[in-house]
Amino acid sequence: MTYHQATYDEPLLSEIHSDNRYKVPEADENIINLIPEELRTDNVNLPVIAEYDVVRHFTRLSQMNYGVDLGIYPLGSCTMKFNPKFADRIASMENFSETHPLVGDDSIQGSLRVMYELQVYLSELSDMDAVTLQPLAGAHGEYTGILIIRKYHESKGELEKRREIIIPDSAHGTNPASAAMAGFDVVEIPSSPDGTVDLDALKAALSDRTAAFMITNPNTLGLFEKRITEIAEIVHKSGALLYYDGANFNAIMGITSPGLMGFDVVHFNLHKTFATPHGGGGPGSGPVGVKKFLKEFLPIPVVEKSPDGKYFLNFDLRNTIGKVSPYYGAFSTILRAWAYITYHGSDGLTENTVRAVLNTNYLVSRLGNDFKIPFGKLKKHELVLTTENTGKRALDLAKYLIDLGIHAPTVYFPLNVHEDMMIEPTETVSKRDLDQFADALISASRQDEESLKHLPVNLSVGRIDEVKAARQLKLHW
Repeated sequence: MTYHQATYDEPLLSEIHSDNRYKVPEADENIINLIPEELRTDNVNLPVIAEYDVVRHFTRLSQMNYGVDLGIYPLGSCTMKFNPKFADRIASMENFSETHPLVGDDSIQGSLRVMYELQVYLSELSDMDAVTLQPLAGAHGEYTGILIIRKYHESKGELEKRREIIIPDSAHGTNPASAAMAGFDVVEIPSSPDGTVDLDALKAALSDRTAAFMITNPNTLGLFEKRITEIAEIVHKSGALLYYDGANFNAIMGITSPGLMGFDVVHFNLHKTFATPHGGGGPGSGPVGVKKFLKEFLPIPVVEKSPDGKYFLNFDLRNTIGKVSPYYGAFSTILRAWAYITYHGSDGLTENTVRAVLNTNYLVSRLGNDFKIPFGKLKKHELVLTTENTGKRALDLAKYLIDLGIHAPTVYFPLNVHEDMMIEPTETVSKRDLDQFADALISASRQDEESLKHLPVNLSVGRIDEVKAARQLKLHW
């Protein structure tokens, strides 16, 4: 491959001065008089720029960046998949995008139907009994789920005693953060030699102080927890609840479900499983599903359907944790997920899961002779390999990939594998993409170590001191 990133000395919008300026229309005095005097200002200092300069500005910025529309984005754990354009088009329809959130139920029956149906879809896919769409990200969904668990134990008069949440060492970093933010003490347990939950360690950690056990299945190593129903039984026997981190739901959807495994609470990452925009392309959305006995603790409102077929917002849940976001959630993201599920149907969603697992194991077969892949060869949605046997650093191989115009996988996570790369191809890449990625990574492992240290050279910036950048932040605009 040949690649060279575009490089522009691009100014800020506020620094652009168009030759052909356009006048802002005069404001209507009647509208101005409706604004309290203390909130008015004579000069908001907005740049007035010609359309062609705005379009060129953002086009140049896009040419200096990498995104899911350009190629494979194999970030393990983050699940960066292609975002279908039909969903973007539906989300931009004026009947949806221009609706005010305070319009009465009678005027937004279509939007409420979308929300209601997505609640039903997510419930059926996960075998949960009720869903809230309010949380605005996966981590926010985790936090919401833990608040529901907290409220449940409080309702039983056990919150003062149950102050601990158990988390395996292979968990996502947001798990302990969410538990701590909700006021719980975090108890970390080690993984077993095969990379799955150590049942002896779990049994030793469980007590009448335990509020919940948080895990994802498959786990961060791409391994399915085969003893999950036994884990559920052990956790429930102690009086604790079982929480499913939905980060890896992309690997099991349509095959099995958190509900069938015995989980009580689950959050969904709509960007990971249902191809909505991720991160800065958001906003995000992290709905939460619960079993029937926890429905009364959901945040309000939830969308319900009356016997006469009318949709309405229900604010009357007996033990609700209250609201966790303004209004009703990130509607544009919810709409994209609804469109994605409706388009694919149950068979299509199952096929996506099968393709994601197939793509991962194809990479295992391509990379297994050149890199050590710990904990066995059969994976689900992602694989973790180590570069130690090549004598090269994972970071250096990642820079080699970037220099070729291929986005690098996650490096140095999870922490229980040294010099590791965590790779998740997803279902939205072709065999050509997979072969190109595998060939490049194998080629990287065979490069001279000294030359690798100087990469990248084909980007607008060279090798960055990442430790300094993380510890000495200089943020400005």
